[in-house]
Parts: sequence; C-alpha cells; structure tokens
Amino acid sequence: MPQPPDSDSVRSSFGDSLVRAMKLMGAVKQRAPRVHPQVDPVGYPLMFNLAGDPRRVSEIAERVHLDISTVSRQVSALVAQGYVSRVADPRDGRAHMLTLTDAGRELLTTLRDRRNAWLGEVTSEWSEDDIATFDTLLRRFAEDVEAHPLFTPRDPSVRDATSEDHSSKDPA
Repeated sequence: MPQPPDSDSVRSSFGDSLVRAMKLMGAVKQRAPRVHPQVDPVGYPLMFNLAGDPRRVSEIAERVHLDISTVSRQVSALVAQGYVSRVADPRDGRAHMLTLTDAGRELLTTLRDRRNAWLGEVTSEWSEDDIATFDTLLRRFAEDVEAHPLFTPRDPSVRDATSEDHSSKDPA
C-alpha cells in the first residue's frame, strides 16, 4: 500500500510548484502583446483598482503594493491618455480622487476579456469545480501572504537589532 506523502515532502513540492508557476507567469507577462501600445503594463492594475469607486493615489498605491511616486507617475500617464480623470474628493475639497473615464472602462473590459480568454485556453481541460477550487485556494493564499509579517508594512521606528538599514530600498 502506498505511503501518504509526509508534510515536508508536500510543502517542498508546493514551494517548487509555486516558484515554477511564478516564473512561468513572469515569462507570459514578458511575451504577451500589449493591449494598448501606449499604456505601461504597470498601469493596468491601477485601472482595475479604479473599476469601482473613485480612490486616492495613496489608497491605490497601498492596494497594488507600490510606492506612491510610482503610482503617481503611472496615473499622470493614464490621465494624459484619457483613461483616468481626477475628481474632487467630496470629503476634502483640497484633495482629488481618481476615477476611470468611459475610455478607461472600455480598455479595462478589453483587458479582462483578453485575460479571461487566455485563462480559458489554459484551463480548457479543467472542470468548473476545479476552477472554483483553485480560485478559492488562490484567494486564500493571497490573503495569507498579505497578512504575513514579512509582507505587512512595519513601523519604521521599530528596528530589529539584527537588520540592516534598508529604509531607502524596496523590501523585495
């Protein structure tokens, strides 16, 4: 009778599979044609985060895990291209929020349709139950990564005695 895999073996296989999947997704990202030749791929997640309610730049930066200066540059390009507009913040008239324009919503629909078509091709042999299970586990994994202390922003005033000063660098 076959032995059940031990925990270390399962976790090692999971780690190897995850690294392989991440590398493959990185390669796909490099090889995929741009949906719009003038929109930087970094701009797409920003647009996805504007699909609902208007948001401040700082909120978008937090949601996509990028620094505010990077998001601000990308937003300026999206505004110049007519995909995003600035609107007054109803809670603070001095500040502004960002929202998708009709052209931005159209581009976002195109992005989603292309992504979903590609994922449909990749998972064409999967059952709906397999896709639903994978989605549930992937969401759970992403939530657990975001909640992990290595990912969670730390108070810069509290320093570990063994850590180096990386305050000017990204934690990645």
